[in-house]
Amino acid sequence: MQKGLGSQDNIKENIFFFFFCQPSLRSIWEKYYEEAHAVVFVIDASCPSRFEDSKSALEKVIRHEDLQGAPLLILANKQDLDNAASSDELARYLDLKNLDERIYMFEAVSTFDGMGIKESMDWLVEVMERSKRTEMLRVRAGVTSPASA
Repeated sequence: MQKGLGSQDNIKENIFFFFFCQPSLRSIWEKYYEEAHAVVFVIDASCPSRFEDSKSALEKVIRHEDLQGAPLLILANKQDLDNAASSDELARYLDLKNLDERIYMFEAVSTFDGMGIKESMDWLVEVMERSKRTEMLRVRAGVTSPASA
């Protein structure tokens, strides 16, 4: 899915791949890792019965060698629901202190009413623009970085 972000003076084009967490679909994720500039991991904060599965899937993703250095945005979704765990509760559960030196942000969001989405995407674009991983991928693709253009 392609989505443009930015102002008229400074339009940024970014490609986002959305992967669904069903175990049967996880096998395709790795096909996209090598070219990923960042990882966005969305957790259903209203479904505690799936937290352990989400934790396991996230750990597998961030340990994969093809994603070394990729910035990580973790979204605790469904914050519009009364029973949703807060982003702090989920962060403690996921035990995020083991992320080495990876740049990451954990954000409470609601895709239903849009809470936190713009701020999260703004952070992601900013981090990706200055990421060593993005620069490495640009060099590999023969693309001139905006700073040197």
